[in-house]
Amino acid sequence: MSFTSHFAKMTLSAAAVAALTLSMPFSAAAQEATKETDAAAAGLSTGTPVEGEPKYGSTYTLEEHGDWEIRCILTPDEQTDPCNLYQLLTDEDENPVAEFSLFHLGAGEVEAAATVVTPLETLLTGQITLAVDGANARRYPFSFCTPMGCNARLGLTKADVDSFKKGNTATVSMVPLGAPDVLVDLDVSLTGFTAGFAKVSEINAVTRAEALEAAEKAKAEAEAAEETE
Repeated sequence: MSFTSHFAKMTLSAAAVAALTLSMPFSAAAQEATKETDAAAAGLSTGTPVEGEPKYGSTYTLEEHGDWEIRCILTPDEQTDPCNLYQLLTDEDENPVAEFSLFHLGAGEVEAAATVVTPLETLLTGQITLAVDGANARRYPFSFCTPMGCNARLGLTKADVDSFKKGNTATVSMVPLGAPDVLVDLDVSLTGFTAGFAKVSEINAVTRAEALEAAEKAKAEAEAAEETE
């Protein structure tokens, strides 16, 4: 081995040792800093994924029947989700204007309950009108408004529901606030209504039975608690 190569090797080795020696205080300091950082991070949470977790109260589409959707509200696992029929109403240019939802009620004269949600710029005193295939038109008042729109709540008789089943198109008519002399007509397709209403009626019958059972159970527990006092 030549002197030059031997010197170079010794120089490199010395440099390596020097570098290692110089780095030791910094390594120790880094380790101490890491320990302090780890200690500080010990009280922090990185969070847990929430994707896929149930969001009770949220709305989802169970299935579709013709031009109708069956929309349900997510409830805890031990309960049956309540559902209704839903259709988005659009104008002639397919712009969304109003919403029509309906569910079976079966309370005396009222066979079904429906809600029509219109824009806030609707003339409330003009009310809304509902007709099926241009016949048997009836007028309904608005009940209340929210930031999402104005709501008209309709009680439909068995004859009304039967006309929906037999008809082709229902028409919801309303008056814009800015044009009180104009009547806006929105078509409600009745394609798929019969099958959709039957499914919703079946689901809601179960939810009502569960609600009644829960109410009776709560009443019995309350009475039992009173007896033990």
